Amino acid sequence: TQVEEGAISLWNWAVTKHAGSVVNDEQRAKLRFVACRLVCLCEGSDPPEGTIRRQILMSMKTGKGWIDIGKADLADEFLEIAMSNIEKLYAKLLKGSDSEADIQVHKADVEKNVFKVLSYQAESAVAQGDFQKAVMCVQRCKDMLMKLPKETCYLSILCYNFGVETYEQKRYEQSSFWLSQSYDIGKMDMKYSVGKEMQAKVLRLLATAYFEWDCNLYLDKALKAISLANQENLHPAGVFLKVKILLKSGASDDDINSAVAEFLHHEMSLDFCLNTAKLLLENGRESVGFDFLKSVPERFESSLDLGKFTVLHIEFLLQNKRELLAKQKVEEVIIGHYTGKQLLPEALNRLHIILWDTAAKHYEAKSYSEALHWYNYSVSFYTPGQIDQNLAKLQRNMASCYLHLKQVDKAKEAVKEAERCDPNSIFTKFSIYKIAVMEKDTDKAVEAVIEMWKLIEKPSKHEDKLKVDENTGTNLLSLVAQIALENEQQVVAIKALEYLSEHVQDCQRLFAALKCLVRLMLSKFMAENEEKSVTYVLNNTFSAAHKRLAESFTEEKFTGDMRILEAHWFRKVAWNLAIQFRGCPEKTRDFFLLSFKLSQFCPSDKAVLIAQKTCLLMAAAIDLEMGRQQVTPSEQMEFMTQALQHVQTCREIWKVLKLTGDFAKDPTDTLLLLYEFEARSKLNDPTLYNLMESVWEQPQIEVKTLEIIASLAMESPARYPVLCKKALKSALSLHRKQAVIDAVKFSKCLHSLINLSLPTGITDLDTCVLQEMWDYFEDALSVVSSTNAYPEMEILWLMTRAWNTGIFQYTVGKYKEAEQWCGLGMRFLNHLGSLKKTYE
Repeated sequence: TQVEEGAISLWNWAVTKHAGSVVNDEQRAKLRFVACRLVCLCEGSDPPEGTIRRQILMSMKTGKGWIDIGKADLADEFLEIAMSNIEKLYAKLLKGSDSEADIQVHKADVEKNVFKVLSYQAESAVAQGDFQKAVMCVQRCKDMLMKLPKETCYLSILCYNFGVETYEQKRYEQSSFWLSQSYDIGKMDMKYSVGKEMQAKVLRLLATAYFEWDCNLYLDKALKAISLANQENLHPAGVFLKVKILLKSGASDDDINSAVAEFLHHEMSLDFCLNTAKLLLENGRESVGFDFLKSVPERFESSLDLGKFTVLHIEFLLQNKRELLAKQKVEEVIIGHYTGKQLLPEALNRLHIILWDTAAKHYEAKSYSEALHWYNYSVSFYTPGQIDQNLAKLQRNMASCYLHLKQVDKAKEAVKEAERCDPNSIFTKFSIYKIAVMEKDTDKAVEAVIEMWKLIEKPSKHEDKLKVDENTGTNLLSLVAQIALENEQQVVAIKALEYLSEHVQDCQRLFAALKCLVRLMLSKFMAENEEKSVTYVLNNTFSAAHKRLAESFTEEKFTGDMRILEAHWFRKVAWNLAIQFRGCPEKTRDFFLLSFKLSQFCPSDKAVLIAQKTCLLMAAAIDLEMGRQQVTPSEQMEFMTQALQHVQTCREIWKVLKLTGDFAKDPTDTLLLLYEFEARSKLNDPTLYNLMESVWEQPQIEVKTLEIIASLAMESPARYPVLCKKALKSALSLHRKQAVIDAVKFSKCLHSLINLSLPTGITDLDTCVLQEMWDYFEDALSVVSSTNAYPEMEILWLMTRAWNTGIFQYTVGKYKEAEQWCGLGMRFLNHLGSLKKTYE
């Protein structure tokens, strides 16, 4: 009893605290779960009616709580408990009832609870994707509506919600079933119906579900549903959807006209008519769409917003390549503008955009005269003497067209008008610059560039006028140089950029100039004098960039992000130059090192670390290669020392990079090992043996790597026979472990090992060495015996070495050993092919 009372108190506490927003929905569900569990555990063998009713209520609400927070799987158990307790309650009530009237009252009371539990079970089933169970539960609820007519509205909305949920999950078949059920249930009892508006809403979603499921297959059903919806309650969304379905199905213009006619006699907003017109025209129904556009103005003749339709009409005429009709419409609007029928600002702005877009398309198509025609339409809406920044932009655009048409005088007039409207515009100065370049007026061109620069540099004197955007300014300066070059005036571009790079202290502007200079100097000098251009770029431009990046920490205007962007640009260009000059190893190395140095100003993200690693690997590889080609020991030592420094720096970067992802297939570890081994071995570094100790312990080392180490160990000036032998032994061991031994590679490795361990002509060999060599010959014989791929010349070589070793033993009186080695040689004889007879 005490536990039960505590559980009820907990339940009530959860209810009151939830009302006061002390606990959230999930916490309340958990509290109910605990309280309900405790109450169920306290149930006796024959609980009283009040206890059973309490358990039914608590079980239902606990189950519903889990459903509401999205954990429907936890709800099922409690809903089953509720249903079981309802059956117990019914049995107890029947047992204590004497009259038929009491029984009917009890039955009605129980049926309400059964209905509610079934509806919750249906919710849970839908949430868990159990469609069949949900259908079964709803069908039972539907069967009970005759006795519970007031629940009609509830069940109809429940099915609608199921339809919405499954529609959002794109389960259109299930969605259409639930929406159909919702509509059918809504018709069962008009007294308790959801109402016509809700029924229409259900039908509109049903039509949408059919439409999105398969418009071709379910076209009739979609149309029937939307027609019913419009009969129930005519709504703009319903009319719009019907037109949309007809368009998707490829219906005839007559059918679509009929659908549009449905709402022509009803009150619809202007925006709705506008959207309908857009739908028709965007789907290629020009005839219906344009007819509709013509009919709408009559309905909204008094509306100030009617200009939207005119603008839309012009827009779609242009989209349908009917420029002549569009021009007529525009000219009508221009006449109306001066006769008291002005467009509202929003519509006029939209028309300006359309006119400018059309002009821009003609401009891109190099139809400059046609572009001017459309720009002039836009000019017509401005009054003479009007000052407007958009008008200035318009005049600049027209000036560009005139310049392409070689009508310089007209271009000058347009620019003069632009200057009147917006005298401090950098774009106007840019237009002046273009005219100066076209007229080959170098002095005026340079003057225009300086004026542009002043506008970028100085702050605005008026709060309502924004300073020229920095990126816009620097981009324009780059374009200035480009235009000068296109007009064969490289000096103008280079002079302007050099002026900026020498006199401007602001980092951002300086880097803009330096970047343009890199491009221009390379394009100018590359063909004329490659050496000069590379030296200039490397020593001047890149050095200046690196120097300023290093100093930029103290400049407030030049933010960290800006510094990073510039560093990225220069490091990438340095990288590309390294690739471009791969025929000149020294320059390639210098550019890679420069790219690495510049990358140190960038955040050490994965991409930058990979770039840094690659730069250092390439620099190390080039230094090693140049070291191999040097004659003097001092030069070779210098290159090997530099390579070793690059390797050590790269190894630190590689350690960090490996923490950022999976690099299992990356060969960097192997390259670093080989580069370091070569550098240290040729520098006669005493730490070489310590380096190799960790290498021998690596389980994943490859045969090829070991063979390269063996080769490098004996490559002059290095001479490390012990390391060479150890590497070859390890390689040979790995060859043996292969499922299928590569006989050619095995033979080469064994050849090198025997050559190193069994020098020709030496008779005084240690017994251990001979035994070791014997084992290698036996290994070789085993492989030779198991494959036909072993090279015949290698078999011959093995036979000869074994025979000669026996002969050397014979000469020093070791007859037993001589017999063994000569016999070993003769065992190889049997595996020779065409050469066998020669040696028998």
